[in-house]
Amino acid sequence: MTRPTKLAAAAAIFLATFATQPASGYLADLTLPAAGGCPVLERWDISAAQPLNRRWSTSLPLAPVTILTVAAQNSAAQLTEIENTIAAAFAAWSGVSGTTFNATNYPGVIGPLTRVSAANVCSNDSESNIDGLNTICFNQSSAAFTTGVLAVTRVITANAPGASVGSAPPAAFAGQILDADTLFRNDGQATFATPGALSTTQGQGAYDLESLLTHELGHWFGLDHSAVWRAVMFPYAPPPGQFLGTRPSANAPDGQLSDDDRTGIRMLYPDPNDAVNVGAIRGQVLPANPFALATLPQPYPGASVTGIFGAHVVAVDAATGSVIAGTFGGWSCNSSNPSAMPQFDGSFDVERLPVGHNYWIYAEPLVGLAQPGDFTGALGNVCPSNSATPCTTPAVDTNFNPRALPDGP
Repeated sequence: MTRPTKLAAAAAIFLATFATQPASGYLADLTLPAAGGCPVLERWDISAAQPLNRRWSTSLPLAPVTILTVAAQNSAAQLTEIENTIAAAFAAWSGVSGTTFNATNYPGVIGPLTRVSAANVCSNDSESNIDGLNTICFNQSSAAFTTGVLAVTRVITANAPGASVGSAPPAAFAGQILDADTLFRNDGQATFATPGALSTTQGQGAYDLESLLTHELGHWFGLDHSAVWRAVMFPYAPPPGQFLGTRPSANAPDGQLSDDDRTGIRMLYPDPNDAVNVGAIRGQVLPANPFALATLPQPYPGASVTGIFGAHVVAVDAATGSVIAGTFGGWSCNSSNPSAMPQFDGSFDVERLPVGHNYWIYAEPLVGLAQPGDFTGALGNVCPSNSATPCTTPAVDTNFNPRALPDGP
């Protein structure tokens, strides 16, 4: 799928500094606290004492069949093959070093993968069935399965400490994830194959189940889509018959992830003992013409949009050319002030970068395959939910050409 690239009429500049302390960037989903103030990142409160509960429904579509396996349909071996694929997708994320989600350094943070036989056990279109249990379903319909949608993940978060749903313990903080469920399309409009079945003749017309599971589990953990093409969290699936990246192995369980994906999970669940991935690049994406944004509506009385909102800012390892992380520029907020309002000043943070490396950074508009509408969790609304001052998040700015200022003396 391709989309035409627009010609940009304005220009932007960006300024950056390097620091050896974490910031708060990357493309993660945000929750607006009920108490007001700055948006907060969505993430689990997990530990060995409170591991992530996870389960999957063994109810599978039979007419039409949508899950292709090497093992025979309706056999115990088929369920094992699917379960191994689910486990490999989880292992990709828990295999990333430098996180408290890492299964080796923090054993016990991930609970056992259990089975449930009923079909409609995922939280879906009605809030009445949110159970606080985290489930993957292959045989449950949803109104979210519009044209082109292969799978959908619904994440329920707390907007205040003490909030709870179903059997989930009360939240310890605003932004805590309380329930996550993933549904795969079951109407015959798409077929999915385990890694073994993908290489068969029939599997060439199916989507790689492991790639899609790994992507959807990224949403489970609080990540939004990524605008980096190679990332597992890119909003578009690999074509039928193909898988993304490298299949995981015992030595590299996170092999399917990109560096951008790894940086994201490190940002949400940083390992306090990690001394390597602790670098951060911060700066602003600003209009070259200081009056270029003067005609934009005020987001709230007394405030102006002074920087580019929604620019994709990317950090590239200068030695290898690898994209290490991307984030969106656009706003800053004083998180220590409970009544703080966001400043739409073009600020960005890219954190959890490996130190001892040199980085190139660039900013680009979202005018390619990935569009602003693919990132509503990170860009949809950063205004406080209960502020006495009405606030409107600016539209994503895609009308600029980036250029970098020359280095100073």
